[in-house]
Amino acid sequence: MSEWVALLIAMAGVCAVVLAVVVLRQRRVGEDDDPTETPDVIEYMTMMIGVVYAIVLGLAIAGVWEARGAAQADALREAQSLHEVSARAEVLPAADRDKVRSQVDAYVSYVVDTEWSYMEKHEELSPEGTALLDQLRQTVTERAPQSELENQAYQPMVERVATADEARNSRGQSVGPALPGVVWFGLVAGAVVTVGMLFALQIRRSPRELMLAAAFSALIGFLLFLIWDFDNPFGRGIAVTAQPFLDLFPG
Repeated sequence: MSEWVALLIAMAGVCAVVLAVVVLRQRRVGEDDDPTETPDVIEYMTMMIGVVYAIVLGLAIAGVWEARGAAQADALREAQSLHEVSARAEVLPAADRDKVRSQVDAYVSYVVDTEWSYMEKHEELSPEGTALLDQLRQTVTERAPQSELENQAYQPMVERVATADEARNSRGQSVGPALPGVVWFGLVAGAVVTVGMLFALQIRRSPRELMLAAAFSALIGFLLFLIWDFDNPFGRGIAVTAQPFLDLFPG
């Protein structure tokens, strides 16, 4: 089942539960009940709970979105560094140039075709990808420059390989959920309390009130799903892709 289909089902289920509770509660209320008699302190507490929870949701969304953006930037930095290594290898003799470029291509192909799905399943970097990058580092660093032009390209190539390794390690640290379980407990508990405060306001069965209650509940459900989806940058629907590698290495 698609994650978006699951989201729609979950939102519909939350709306149905809230509306059912409102309708059942209203049936048990006597005809002499006056909703205007809701104490002012309840309205004040409802407003404060809503404001506090909105701040918490905003911080959570900003945090997971920033983490996803950082993961995408790491992938772009890694791909760009490898592209520079391949480009700077132009000054090397044909045999050495082809060896460097073939190792770069082998690493990129493995990352795109294998490691991306490996990260999603195992929530870690693959040992084979690390070994391929180590081979490239060894090839670049162990070959001594044999001309002034090669000497000028040598140090930038070494630095670019180191940058790619650093970006790879950062990518590995971004794999898996970023929010700890206690934060999720607070988000879910806050959602239950916030939606539950609707009933403290003694809402009636009018179409306008029912529609607002359903829309508010669906919004809370959608925002929680958005946080959950962004929480794992490489493993869920709106995930970081290997597009930077495909753009820079179309072959």
